[in-house]
Amino acid sequence: MMTTDTLLGPLKNAERHEIGGVQVDVVRTGNSRVKRLVYPVGFRWSKDVKPVIGTELCEHAHVGFLAAGRLAIQYRDGEIEEYIAPQVVAIAPGHDGWVVGEEPAILIQFDFEGETVERMGLKRG
Repeated sequence: MMTTDTLLGPLKNAERHEIGGVQVDVVRTGNSRVKRLVYPVGFRWSKDVKPVIGTELCEHAHVGFLAAGRLAIQYRDGEIEEYIAPQVVAIAPGHDGWVVGEEPAILIQFDFEGETVERMGLKRG
């Protein structure tokens, strides 16, 4: 299906997969990866991904640019952060997250696979 929205258009050299309803496009660049994550309306990590992954909370760090939509994040200590596009995001491991509103959230994320937390300094107590 063709789209005129360049945020959702095909990405050159991307590997695409889906997890818990989230479309993930990954492009390797040097020692890092650039990802486009498209979170659908109604998405919640604890409902959609937790059953697949099996951890209580998302244990990945997310650093990037929220290009569209809104995301809410709740850490294990109960703190809630909300991100509204356009906005840079830095989310530490140990969180639940969900789409707010009636628009998909599109996150352009940068990571270093298993070294992201250390290299980006995103440890949370």
